[in-house]
Amino acid sequence: MKIYTRGGDEGETGLIGGDRVGKDDPRLAAYGAVDELNAQLGLARALDESGELAPALVTIQETLFVIGSQLAAPRPEEAGIPPFEPEATGELEGWIDEMEGELPPLTSFILPGGSPQGAALQLARTVCRRAEREVVALSRSAEIAAGILVYLNRLSDFLFVAARLANRRAGAVERPWTPRAEKQP
Repeated sequence: MKIYTRGGDEGETGLIGGDRVGKDDPRLAAYGAVDELNAQLGLARALDESGELAPALVTIQETLFVIGSQLAAPRPEEAGIPPFEPEATGELEGWIDEMEGELPPLTSFILPGGSPQGAALQLARTVCRRAEREVVALSRSAEIAAGILVYLNRLSDFLFVAARLANRRAGAVERPWTPRAEKQP
């Protein structure tokens, strides 16, 4: 099978199940943002020199493939798409609790950055928030599997905490955000 089909050359694409829609369809925006998030997590995993976060990140990437497939199929059950398992959200919460046990409490907002992996995880967090917004927009006109929005919301929390942990383990200092008004005499 060739990577190019020429089927999208006129601004349309095929969904799982055969329906064709414009490339500006809310369904494509939703699963495209999930795909971008998955790629961003691949970068964060590649930057994980210790390999400590890699198992969780791979599990999340696999879950995102299920979510993306669910979103790309107007009738996922008819297309044989694996169901989204809401228990995945509890897994995220367990990881968040474990990571927070290693971190000092936050006393202010922090600027994204730090170590390369920490910065990549912060960027993934913002892509996750966009994916969540796109899925919310899609949910206004299409049925979304139960639990997907909750998972994406919790995933952004996971990514924030994982970024903090990656920075701590790398010895990168968290830079607190100080409003300009507080900086002036």
